[in-house]
Amino acid sequence: MNKLAGMEMFVRVVESGSFSAAAEISRVSPTMVAKHIRAIEDRLGARLLHRTTRRQQLSDVGRLYYERCKHVLADVELAEASASELQSSPRGRLRLIAPVSFGSHSLVPALGEYMGRHPDVSIELTLDNRRPNLIDEGFELGIHIGDIDEPGLVARALQPYRRRLAAAPAYLARHGQLDHPEQLGSRECLGLSYWRRHDRWRLVGPNGETCSVSVQGRFTANQGDALRIAAVNGIGIVLQPEAVLAEDLAAGRLVPVLPDWSLAPSPMHLIYAQNIRPTAKLRSAIDFLLARFGQLQA
Repeated sequence: MNKLAGMEMFVRVVESGSFSAAAEISRVSPTMVAKHIRAIEDRLGARLLHRTTRRQQLSDVGRLYYERCKHVLADVELAEASASELQSSPRGRLRLIAPVSFGSHSLVPALGEYMGRHPDVSIELTLDNRRPNLIDEGFELGIHIGDIDEPGLVARALQPYRRRLAAAPAYLARHGQLDHPEQLGSRECLGLSYWRRHDRWRLVGPNGETCSVSVQGRFTANQGDALRIAAVNGIGIVLQPEAVLAEDLAAGRLVPVLPDWSLAPSPMHLIYAQNIRPTAKLRSAIDFLLARFGQLQA
């Protein structure tokens, strides 16, 4: 007899309390119910139920088999529901979390394109630089800058996160261009507030050489855009992501400083729970973000 049908029948017998009740629910005869249970017991070589004229009781083997059957049947139901959803059009609300600078300058424009392709999907984006806890906070997707190795999460590699040096032409006219990163130690360097204890910029050169330089400056802020604006106004040299500086560099409001040097790229990942339900909405979002921000092919 079919194993899955037998499992379903056994669970009905246990949860309804009798063969006759399970037969009524299943719209079959009590004899057919008994055949299913007997086939399982013969296959396992063990008694599942202790039956008397008044009641039935699970054996130790039956109790374990009942718990396993419930898990198997739940997985089958989830697999069928997921397969059905994957064939449908993406719809519903997508909740995701991303770092502030990457999210506002790179992710938001991309999500606009995604929503144009999928008009039945709405987006709820949270921008936060902390490491996200997807499961506890109810996020379906997250973008994380830095290494990640957390049980229960899938981490898909994206393009490394790169940061460049730039300053306003007026600042460089007053103080001169730089020839080597060591000269940063005597310049006004614009830093994030939480960098105060880590005031060293570790830069990588064109041939892979490194230079760690102690930097200082009179202006700090807790947000990258504030540092960008400070740099545009000639306050000092900024070290920010390429996407944050792109428009000002293109317009000439900022110019590159030590263009052959940059902060060592940070790994960036698209993350989601390993056991998340693979809906059409989620699958389409993952595919879109990997196509837009995934690792470049050699």
